[in-house]
Amino acid sequence: MNNTQAVAKAVKDAAIFAASASSEARNAALAAAARLLSDRREEILAANALDMKCAEADGVAAPLIKRLSLNEAKLDSLITGLNDLIGLADPVGKLRFARRLDEGLVLRCVSCPIGVIGVVFESRPEALVQIAALCIKSGNGAILKGGREALNSNRVLFDVMRSAVAEAGLPADSLALLESREEIAELLSCDAYVDLLIPRGSNSFVRYIMDNTNIPVMGHAAGICHVYVDKLADLAMAARVVCDAKTQYPAACNATETVLLHRDIAKAFFDEYDKVKGEFPQITLRAVGDAASLYPCEQGSEEDLGKEFSDNILAVKLVSSPEEAIAHINRYGSKHTDSVITADDSVAELFFRLVDSAGVYRNCSTRFADGFRYGFGAEVGISTSKIHARGPVGLDGLVTYKYLLEGEGHIVGDYASGKRSFCHEDIDL
Repeated sequence: MNNTQAVAKAVKDAAIFAASASSEARNAALAAAARLLSDRREEILAANALDMKCAEADGVAAPLIKRLSLNEAKLDSLITGLNDLIGLADPVGKLRFARRLDEGLVLRCVSCPIGVIGVVFESRPEALVQIAALCIKSGNGAILKGGREALNSNRVLFDVMRSAVAEAGLPADSLALLESREEIAELLSCDAYVDLLIPRGSNSFVRYIMDNTNIPVMGHAAGICHVYVDKLADLAMAARVVCDAKTQYPAACNATETVLLHRDIAKAFFDEYDKVKGEFPQITLRAVGDAASLYPCEQGSEEDLGKEFSDNILAVKLVSSPEEAIAHINRYGSKHTDSVITADDSVAELFFRLVDSAGVYRNCSTRFADGFRYGFGAEVGISTSKIHARGPVGLDGLVTYKYLLEGEGHIVGDYASGKRSFCHEDIDL
């Protein structure tokens, strides 16, 4: 057993007790974490400043530097998020249904924690707090692996969360922090102890995780999001939505990478775009096909379709119908989040029914695809899977369910012989 397997086993053992902890104890841990974040503010910001200095010296790309940064406002937001999470309903122990199978034989289906969740995440140190908090609230154990560029920030923040758990009387070993790249490969072999992996990072990294473990993986391998501007769109609205969806946080997985313009309104859209683009960071438009004949754009190629730029670069393509836009999205998209801008209810309904994505929007920015904005109390990630959880994964995505059956000496033989029969009566407990 290597060191990571030993850590995972310890988390597995502790998670059994974390799962049975009361809602009051789990909320007490979150309250303690909020207080400790405030009390240790200077220590946290100093650790982050050291990470920032090292990252800049190492030539880390600007988008990653932005993700790495912690400040007073982000800390205040984390504290607010923890307090908001306390106010959310406990996801554990919810009765999904109750059914009387026969007199004295009652079946209940109730929610329960998944168990041990391994999360490998990018350089945002605040993600450690958000992920750990969601796992605490949902009664799960968590093994956390952050980016090496956030090492000092993660160490302090992890100590805050682990101290809060212990203070509330929960098992401290229900949380663990991994720090080296080698431990990622070791984590992938921990299928005896880890119940779910959630990778957050580049497409190639997520694919590597999926291809090299027997542990179930939940997440998304890419964030290729689209905005389709229909011929009956409010074009002033469309221009603002497109600019926000691209520039509000271009490195995010829910940033739009391609805008599809109906040919009938493409020139008019560009006129509106010219009016509002000065309010937003500059966008480099990259035309695929003949869009460059209508507006000054870089000339792109088909390789730019389905590309996650993680920068203020936006592919532009003209389409002739909503059906063509939908076909394009289903071919090049990553099943993450896609939006239609239209005043036509029938087009919106078609888009909602046929676009095969976790988030399908009308007349709004793709950047709304976020657990905090959905009221989930942040998220552990966004899933493009169709099994278990889809879209931003909050508390409900971190629980599964079990069947509880209570009888009075019932045996199957009586039903197989016909001596007794089932009534299958749903009941209200």
